[in-house]
Amino acid sequence: MKRLSRTTQLIVALGVAAMGLHAVPATADTGPALDRRALQRSVNAVHEAGMYGVYSEVRDGRQTWAGAAGVADVETRRPVHPRMAHRIGSITKSFVTVALLQQAERGTVDLDAPVARYLPGVLPADRAGKTTVRMLLNHTSHLGDYIAAAFPSFLEGSPKSLDDNRFRTFSPWELVEFGLSRPVTGAPGALPGSYSNTNYILAGMLLAKVTGRSAEEYITRQVIHRAGLRHTYFPRSPYIKGPHSKAYEALFGWIDPPRDYSVYDMSWGGTAGAVVSTMDDLNRFYRALLTGRLIGPERLAEMRETVPVQVGGLAAIDYGLGLYSMDLPCGRFWGHDGGVFGMLTMSLSSEDGGRQVSFGLNLSKYQKIGDDGLPLPHPVDEAMVNHLLLSLCGTSSPQARTTAPAFPLFPTQDFPVKRTSS
Repeated sequence: MKRLSRTTQLIVALGVAAMGLHAVPATADTGPALDRRALQRSVNAVHEAGMYGVYSEVRDGRQTWAGAAGVADVETRRPVHPRMAHRIGSITKSFVTVALLQQAERGTVDLDAPVARYLPGVLPADRAGKTTVRMLLNHTSHLGDYIAAAFPSFLEGSPKSLDDNRFRTFSPWELVEFGLSRPVTGAPGALPGSYSNTNYILAGMLLAKVTGRSAEEYITRQVIHRAGLRHTYFPRSPYIKGPHSKAYEALFGWIDPPRDYSVYDMSWGGTAGAVVSTMDDLNRFYRALLTGRLIGPERLAEMRETVPVQVGGLAAIDYGLGLYSMDLPCGRFWGHDGGVFGMLTMSLSSEDGGRQVSFGLNLSKYQKIGDDGLPLPHPVDEAMVNHLLLSLCGTSSPQARTTAPAFPLFPTQDFPVKRTSS
């Protein structure tokens, strides 16, 4: 029997089980009005459940609510607020995909051409002609993930690599070499796919090759600025610019008390996960994407063609090109989640970009590991599910919770940790 992912088990344990409800597309015209008091209570509940700080923005058409609860610094008790800058981790993949689809529209990139056409000599000979650009973007290349090689102590049950790499600068080539040193997970194009950050480091290298400028520079000019984002950027130093929270990492109890990693060289994330943004900017980005301001309708349709992708070899999600779908009782939503050391993020939008939520947390991997090597359910997870349903469906009632699908809260988060009991 296939084991569920860590976060899937948490949601199932909380009673969020699929009941066969057919989703109806959510739109700005049919979505429920924002209950501002209830939304604030819901983020308060996340903090009260044990999360240091949480900030969120919800949009419904022209209505916007932004709220926060908790502290940005556990020592000074400095409060969090909704506009804080935040490391968004793998949501970076949506930005990279948009940039490559823009190039596809211009005819400079063929998604179904082999990666070797653009990056000759990078992939092993037995995979070079079989691995396409599309396979990078939808995680069906089956290349190994570089995280385990970049942070080897995680496989030994130790956070040592996390501290060793705080100020280490990784090059994209180094990260790809790490990924290629890991076992492949299948043949190129095989289903289900296997989520791998290595894909998006290669995608960034490919983007740089075809545009003649760094991927970060191109994305900044043609995606971030074009979407009207004012607080989104690729960091050039280990420091986060502007007002921000500290980033507390617990690493499933290996770090006790949790340690602040808000100062960290994010080259390890690169075009797979280095971007800094705000919850407001994330909603603006996905609305711009889903309403056709960044790519045309044909490429957007391709972006939403999903395939099953496994995360950590455990649970399959419906992944498109740089984003995935999540079916809730009130409809289908699109977006991505992200996790870096000390920060978690999720951003989801209805299919027309009308109803949206983006939220950030400043404590990651806060669960404890059980005897089966998987994290135990935590009250924060239940509180976050309530906030997600209230934000997108207008209700967090028991009926809504029991008709929501058994879907991971942060489905792309599967760090390569030693799976032993604590």
